[in-house]
Amino acid sequence: MQALTNRAKEVDRRQMTFLESIYLWNIFKGMIVTFKHLFKKRPTIQYPEQQRTFSPVFRGLHVLNRDEEGRERCTACGLCAVACPAEAITMEAAERLPGEENLYREEKYAARYEINMLRCIFCGLCEEACPKDAIYLSETFAPANYNRRGFVYGKQDLLIPNPKTEAPELAKAKGIH
Repeated sequence: MQALTNRAKEVDRRQMTFLESIYLWNIFKGMIVTFKHLFKKRPTIQYPEQQRTFSPVFRGLHVLNRDEEGRERCTACGLCAVACPAEAITMEAAERLPGEENLYREEKYAARYEINMLRCIFCGLCEEACPKDAIYLSETFAPANYNRRGFVYGKQDLLIPNPKTEAPELAKAKGIH
């Protein structure tokens, strides 16, 4: 029979000597490895004081975007829900009523928009599928929670603050102090 790789080694079947049987050499090699790690830089980040820098391609929590006038961009087309391989996005569409032009850009809007973060795999396909740039993945990650319902984010949890009426909250959400 032919081996699949060139990594196969012949097993040494000879009897161990007394020094080999008390494993002193192996213990000594392990201590050398431990001693080397004592002088290396620690990879631990002291979290509240130090913030970890994320990669530019990091995908974190979802955010529903608004336009410059503070209206919601989402038109409830459902492309993000269809593109989601984990089926984490649920939405229901509704028609805009007269007098709500300042709230929604189009005639149709998302009356209910939920993302189950326990199912989400943070692939970014919802962001790519959205024709209105209504959803994007931010650079923050989901906080810990004690119950499952806390990981289902509704529309009000995802919607970015209104730039006209909630400017301080928007600056805080963007990290501008």
